[in-house]
Amino acid sequence: MDKRFPLEDQIAMLGSALKGRLVMPGAPDYDALRQVVPANYDRRPAALIRVADAADVAMTLDFARATDLPLAIRSGGHSAHSSTEGGLVIDLRDLDGIDIDPVARTVWAGTGLTAGELTKALTPHGLVIGFGDTASVGIGGITLGGGIGYMLRKHGLTIDNVLAAEVVTADGRILIADELNHPDLFWALRGGGGNFGVVTRWKYRLQPLPEFTGGPLVLPATPEVVAKFVELAAAAPDELTAIASVMPALPLPFIPEAMHGQIVFFAMMAYAGPDAAAQEALRPFRELATPIADLVGPMPYPGMYNELEQRMAFSVRSRLLSGFGREAAATVIEHIRASDAPMRLGEIRVLGGAFARVAPEATAFAHRDAKVMVSFIAASENASSAKRHDVWATEAVAALPAEADRVYVNFLTSDPEERKAAAYPPAAWARLLAVKRQYDPENLFRLNQNVR
Repeated sequence: MDKRFPLEDQIAMLGSALKGRLVMPGAPDYDALRQVVPANYDRRPAALIRVADAADVAMTLDFARATDLPLAIRSGGHSAHSSTEGGLVIDLRDLDGIDIDPVARTVWAGTGLTAGELTKALTPHGLVIGFGDTASVGIGGITLGGGIGYMLRKHGLTIDNVLAAEVVTADGRILIADELNHPDLFWALRGGGGNFGVVTRWKYRLQPLPEFTGGPLVLPATPEVVAKFVELAAAAPDELTAIASVMPALPLPFIPEAMHGQIVFFAMMAYAGPDAAAQEALRPFRELATPIADLVGPMPYPGMYNELEQRMAFSVRSRLLSGFGREAAATVIEHIRASDAPMRLGEIRVLGGAFARVAPEATAFAHRDAKVMVSFIAASENASSAKRHDVWATEAVAALPAEADRVYVNFLTSDPEERKAAAYPPAAWARLLAVKRQYDPENLFRLNQNVR
């Protein structure tokens, strides 16, 4: 840092050289722009840089190296690492370009886009990428971690459909990483998190989706129903992916008023194909018990995404499991009943299908043999409540049937630092370390699930 000039003046000089916008404390929209989605965190960065292109990113990285200021990267703002106290935030939200090639079935997409925005842009073309289950999540963070969503069994993780990435590395180089160019970096970007550079654009392979059937199926939350549901979902055609939660019934118009607040099994069903085939695949699920509500039917795929965006404090603990039976189902139900969080979920994502057919060594996300992901999630009013619910979620995950601890890196939040090892098998971790040494030896990108 050049001590001849106050830090604020140096940041202002950086801003004068950028195409994008510099936002500092005192700006009318500073408080709105600095907020991240989880209310657990209320950080005040020295500046937010709303970058306009990759060159702006490179210039900001040079400045961060020279000043040694902490550096956070923000796409959608759902990560705990999307902001920093007293440091710099590279805010990617203005990188929202979309270049669709419907013939080649590819798209170059700016990493400031949300999953909902890109999905809606692809829908008129009858094309899709599988992201997660929330519209407002940025495509940057979800892709860097893996991407477990409604297309998982049919088309794999989000990263299984990445063809290339434009990335700015710690030394300011702007690279295109793909299978032929910087292949180790390309491997690491697909599941290794934000450790290796700032991705400014992604090139995705697009999948056809001319017809789609989906929506909520709400069932009684008994151990027998939940366990059998998971068994059926694992054996279903690849076209069917389910994300289901044991949770208190929300006061939604399609749920009987007498059930509001009662513990139910709320399953979002997603079938990538014709409705006639979907109805046949769904029949065994509907026969498990008399549905409390059933809104599964033909619909536009973007309608699957949760559009609700309420800023709350979140507590999350998650595990990838090799099996899920009645004992695990009873554990999930028991811990959801025991929590006093205003909103809590025992979320169950059934894996398999295309996800499992990718070789473990093909991407940094390597837990391809996992069958189910179980997450305990509590949303509450403030950070102090979240700390208490962290304890609940930790105890709930620990109560699941014993097996080796494995976790999806995007669902690591306030977990203890040592649990990061559960995100990667030893061989994947060793390779990530090698890529880190090559592309970020000084650990400029350290506000993340850090490889160091």
